[in-house]
Amino acid sequence: MYICLCKGVTDHQIREAIAEGACSMRDLRAALDVANQCGKCGRECKSLLNEGLMNNQATGMAQQWVAA
Repeated sequence: MYICLCKGVTDHQIREAIAEGACSMRDLRAALDVANQCGKCGRECKSLLNEGLMNNQATGMAQQWVAA
């Protein structure tokens, strides 16, 4: 689904950027140029960022359990 209509950025691209290390809105703006024009996508980008970071944290914790 398109999240940023101004730049044509999809939720998949945002999730991919997070998986590649984006951990802030500043990182997403640098990588995908989202929330720089009209700003309407900012809330959804932040929501996807928080979701991705929580998933990454949960995955990291699960990996620690497996390694122990």
